[in-house]
Amino acid sequence: MTLRFPFPVCSPLPPVLASSLHRRLSIPSRSSSSFSPTPLFSSDHRPPLFLRPPAFAASRTDLHDFRRWAESLALAAGPRLSASDGGPDAALLRRELAWLVEDATVAAASESGVGEELRLRVELEELYRLWKARIEERRPFQYILGCEHWRDLVLVVKEGVLIPRPETEMVVDLVAEVEGFEKGLWADLGTGSGAIAVGIGRMLQEGGRVFATDLSPVALEVARLNVERYELKDKIELRRGSWFEPLRDVEGKLMGLVSNPPYIPSSHIPGLQAEVGQHEPKLALDGGDAGMDHLLHLCEGSASALKSGGFFAFETNGDEQSEFLADLMSIKLGNFFHNIKMISDFAGIQRFVTGFRR
Repeated sequence: MTLRFPFPVCSPLPPVLASSLHRRLSIPSRSSSSFSPTPLFSSDHRPPLFLRPPAFAASRTDLHDFRRWAESLALAAGPRLSASDGGPDAALLRRELAWLVEDATVAAASESGVGEELRLRVELEELYRLWKARIEERRPFQYILGCEHWRDLVLVVKEGVLIPRPETEMVVDLVAEVEGFEKGLWADLGTGSGAIAVGIGRMLQEGGRVFATDLSPVALEVARLNVERYELKDKIELRRGSWFEPLRDVEGKLMGLVSNPPYIPSSHIPGLQAEVGQHEPKLALDGGDAGMDHLLHLCEGSASALKSGGFFAFETNGDEQSEFLADLMSIKLGNFFHNIKMISDFAGIQRFVTGFRR
């Protein structure tokens, strides 16, 4: 989770830019057989835009008019949003517009392969409303589409659930480096959308399992959708509760635990980009006065949760938090842990702290 703050410990890429650029750099096939095309969406959760049936229609002229109107909004608003809090500039907004139209439209088939009419997954009026919300309300683009591209996954997201960031993908890579991880018991604490749990679960072999916990019922519902889409119900068990509380029956048995917890100092929340501070859940952002409340709890609880030789990986706000945690785990908790390391993300920020239970 990289967020943009008025101090230099975070990635220089704002989260909207980082996520949106990453979204199209390596796009997994949406027709891939690696996930179920018909997940069980509840009545209060609409499927992502690209999964909705093309039940509506519009002429190419009408769609062209929409794009001209939407581009005019992007060109007018981009400089202001970028200057105000590092939000999306006009170029990024225009790319987002192209992706929105791509997800919303299906060319109507005809004998010649060309038609004047386009099939839409939402009504044309809804496209106008969605784009107006993107510009005027700063609604995150991922919430508008209902999905985010992460690793080789296309994950369901919605309001009330943190949007997974590209740098968090490294947590899955760190797990994959642990010898014998494929058959162990793992925990993803504060799973949110289930991104990390799904990433790990897809690599597990017989006997391997992930316990994914979260306090938010909204997050657990979204995580359930993503687990079902990738057909991992036999590998991932979702549990509701705060941090280690739902894991008492596996205390001392875990081969590893991972977490991307809230780590933003409370006083910095109002200064976040509008897409983040006004729309993403505070529960997933606010780490207390110094941003360390949950990280410290995770460090202390890991001693009881992990079995001997068990691995942990925590994401932090960057260098200062990572250095503090590494010192804590090496010195104060040195009787419990060893081989403590700080791992940098793609921007060179020391984003992760890892280590092993003695």
